[in-house]
Amino acid sequence: MQDDVSLMKKSGRISRKGSSHFSKGEGGDTMCFFLRVRESLVVLLCVAIVAVPCVVLYRSPRPMDLLSQSAVRWRISYNFRRGEDGKDNLNREDANLERILRKAAMPDNTIIITTLNRAWATPNSMIDLFLESFHVGEGINSFLNHLVIVALDQKAYDRCQYIHAHCFMLKTEGVDFSGEKFFMTDDYLKMMWRRIDFLRSILEMGFNFVFTDADIMWFRDPFLHFSRNADFQIACDHFTGNPADLDNRPNGGFTYVNSNNRTIEFYKYWYMSRELYPGNHDQDVLNIIKYDEVITEMGLKMRFLDTAYFGGLCEPSKDLNKVCTMHVNCCYGLSNKLHDVRLMLEDWKHFQSMTEKDKRLQPVTWRVPLLC
Repeated sequence: MQDDVSLMKKSGRISRKGSSHFSKGEGGDTMCFFLRVRESLVVLLCVAIVAVPCVVLYRSPRPMDLLSQSAVRWRISYNFRRGEDGKDNLNREDANLERILRKAAMPDNTIIITTLNRAWATPNSMIDLFLESFHVGEGINSFLNHLVIVALDQKAYDRCQYIHAHCFMLKTEGVDFSGEKFFMTDDYLKMMWRRIDFLRSILEMGFNFVFTDADIMWFRDPFLHFSRNADFQIACDHFTGNPADLDNRPNGGFTYVNSNNRTIEFYKYWYMSRELYPGNHDQDVLNIIKYDEVITEMGLKMRFLDTAYFGGLCEPSKDLNKVCTMHVNCCYGLSNKLHDVRLMLEDWKHFQSMTEKDKRLQPVTWRVPLLC
């Protein structure tokens, strides 16, 4: 060992003070070696800086995976916000609503609900045609005793009190729902989402409901065609032929919902999902979340209604011997809607004036859509 040290001293690689230094020759080669090692480490570090985030991003949830994890987010969200809109924080408005609902409810606690704003409340406008359909329909006039009209502004509420027995004023601070709301405008979206949250509160009060837009004409008893085993049933813009097929295209303008823990959780989740998909209305969001595994976890039994009985202008009920309701959907502009609704009612009245034999032998079809 001492011989090695002496040799190193002779070669100049160790100073008398024990500190190392490098000279020309072999010492210079060692310096180059260490520089190359340092450069390699720098390169490896740079590669790691770039590669690690890429691996993290690759292994992180994709957009569709985020959807499957939304159950966690919505449960956390609603646990924190329960005091804002849960049943445990009923206020005076809720108590008034519950009183109105109890007066209108059927023996099984089912009510029929529609919403109304000033644009649809003017005389000879949509609300009058809607109510007329119950009078000209087959044996459904008594359903008006169970209809609650939810007014979205003061003018609509005043008109409702003049023409109907069960009216409720739904107040929304800082929002004006009185005018005609064109499809997908900001006010339209706010109105649609306010409706979803309101229907959730009705379920929490223990009421089942049929929600119907006021541009849906009623002609026959729809309850005869509802499934007894489903929690949530909804009309379609397009019906595939299978009521359980998630590829059906639902339309939120007509729903039949039973009040239970599954539907309450579902409406909370649906309402929360507006934050996951901003700029979309309730129907578009439903078309996304209907595939979500959280719906399966809830145990929600969802069914889609056959357009042969629950039709619309998107996909009309072709047989007037079967039709229960007809929706003036796939139509833009109030004046166009009113024109085609009046034409639809005329077609129905003509059909009703026919003998039973003629109804079977001379099939009658709708003249709508015309302006829609």
